[in-house]
Amino acid sequence: MAKKSKGNRIQVILECTEHKASGQPGTSRYVTQKNRKNTPDRLELVKYNPILKKKTLHREIK
Repeated sequence: MAKKSKGNRIQVILECTEHKASGQPGTSRYVTQKNRKNTPDRLELVKYNPILKKKTLHREIK
């Protein structure tokens, strides 16, 4: 029987950097996928933060 490979696509969580630094309660997080071969570094995307009501930088967390 063939062994299942782990695959290159993994699920990652993106967390808002501005919201974390402001100290306000709550968090803005998004769940997405990335290809670990093409992007071995941590992912950074500009996403909408509904609590701050503006687009902010979201970074990948572990």
